[in-house]
Amino acid sequence: MNADGQQTPSWYDDEAGPVVRPYAMTRGRTTSRGQHRLDLIAVVVTEPGTGDLARETALSPEHVDIVDLCRGTPQSVAELSSGLDLPIGVVRVLIGDLVDQEMVHVTRPVPPAELPDESILRDVINGLRAL
Repeated sequence: MNADGQQTPSWYDDEAGPVVRPYAMTRGRTTSRGQHRLDLIAVVVTEPGTGDLARETALSPEHVDIVDLCRGTPQSVAELSSGLDLPIGVVRVLIGDLVDQEMVHVTRPVPPAELPDESILRDVINGLRAL
């Protein structure tokens, strides 16, 4: 309320809850210490037995959420960003922290240049049919 007793408009609504700036979650960092390259389609997999360990250590709630989301099913970086409703840059830093602590590992997709050529696959199929 202002001095006249009228309510001043706020820039967020009551259902928004507490507002935390993304840089506060990463302590101002824009990259992780290990400089892990995390594509949007890189898949994050939780290491066995890290669920309880994540809760016992001094991890942020966002770190624990990432471990929880990846425990049942491996998730891509994009899926984690969407599921946590956090910017991609923040999620990349948080995943990098978890990789450094060996709580998750990241599998990267095979680059298109390393995939087998379609003509080779057709030759293999034709060869199998000929048998």
